[in-house]
Amino acid sequence: MNHLPLIIKREYLTKVKNKSFIVMTILSPILVIVLISVVAYLSQLNNDKQRTICILDETGLVQDVFKSEDNTTYNILENMSLADAKELVRQTEAYGLLHLEGSDHLDSISDHIKFYSEDSPSLTIISNLETKIDKKIENLKLQEKGVDIAMIEASKTNVNINQESFDGEKTSKIDSVVKLFFGSAAGYLLFMFIIIYGNMIMRSVIEEKTSRIIEVIISSVKPMQLMLGKIIGTSLAGITQFIIWLFIGGALLFTVSIVFGIDTSQTQSPNQQIIEGAMQNSNIEMQVQDVFNSLHHLPMTNLIIAFLLFFIGGYLLYSSLYAAIGAAVDNETDTQQFLLPVLMPLILAVYIGFFTVIEDPHGTISTVFSFIPLTSPVVMLMRIPFGVPIWQQVVSLLLLIGTFIFTVWFAAKIYRVGILMYGKKPSYKELIKWIKY
Repeated sequence: MNHLPLIIKREYLTKVKNKSFIVMTILSPILVIVLISVVAYLSQLNNDKQRTICILDETGLVQDVFKSEDNTTYNILENMSLADAKELVRQTEAYGLLHLEGSDHLDSISDHIKFYSEDSPSLTIISNLETKIDKKIENLKLQEKGVDIAMIEASKTNVNINQESFDGEKTSKIDSVVKLFFGSAAGYLLFMFIIIYGNMIMRSVIEEKTSRIIEVIISSVKPMQLMLGKIIGTSLAGITQFIIWLFIGGALLFTVSIVFGIDTSQTQSPNQQIIEGAMQNSNIEMQVQDVFNSLHHLPMTNLIIAFLLFFIGGYLLYSSLYAAIGAAVDNETDTQQFLLPVLMPLILAVYIGFFTVIEDPHGTISTVFSFIPLTSPVVMLMRIPFGVPIWQQVVSLLLLIGTFIFTVWFAAKIYRVGILMYGKKPSYKELIKWIKY
């Protein structure tokens, strides 16, 4: 008799009715949103902080470039000694003092510049000051050689290369950014889902094994059915929890932004910095239009179908390994020796995705790792937005499914022996013996 539906139902209801599951389902998005809001609020405070920087330019050549900005006020000091300037800065509690020592040669000015402050200054502030001084001294040198600065400025041109495929399809820099975002989000989501809910499956197996409930269950259920039931039931509970997180998190994020006026975009990720860099030479209207065009160019149907198939396939593949590990040990401490070989391909896939696929999505390394079953769920999901032939996706998916079937058989062999083994820490050699039984 097939008990799989009953096992799935039992696992699902056991998980969703568990008090800790309910509490974490409600509490986790609240804690995450609070953390994001606090970081955004602190970043906002830091960005809005008013700073006064005193400038003592004994050369008299550079001080005119320091114009007060939104959050930074430059106070030009004249006819004052360095000691008096330092004392003035202390008394007024200014952010710092920039001192340019007097010099007769432009080449030596850069060697005699110091910034005095009570505490370590911000790297952004120092870089901004250096940029202003560099530009001014560069212009002064050019003028000294008789070069017209106005002509140089007038000759500068911003080049924006239009991109188009051989088939006539127009693209832009924003296309790559949007594809990067979708691919990275899909790969990272799968990675986190496997880590969180794979561990949940492993702990569930260990708990039932140590409580000896498994001895009763296994008398009427095949080990294969029990393992698949646990994987599918826990997966459904995880999907339920994830959907609730999205709704609660989205509502809280909207509430925090509207009610408290906290701009959560203050917390920037590396991807956001890449996006800003890609769009910095364009105007706002063109940016918005390019984003909409990029979304239109994305193979959304292919993305959704491939995401579901590779997401499910990758999760089931790794979940079966987590279940086998849970059956092989008696406590979570003993899982460490087995978890590393399982997690290494997954970590490798993330690194390949972020450092190789983004730069060269159709290169040899990206293509090869998108066919290897243990890395293909992440790497292929990150490649698809850049346009992957259907035959490659199908081949990769078939290899993934085939590996999953083999892994389930492999894990079930360990599972059927391991769930009845107590009080002994297994080695890799013993696991091989279990597989041969």
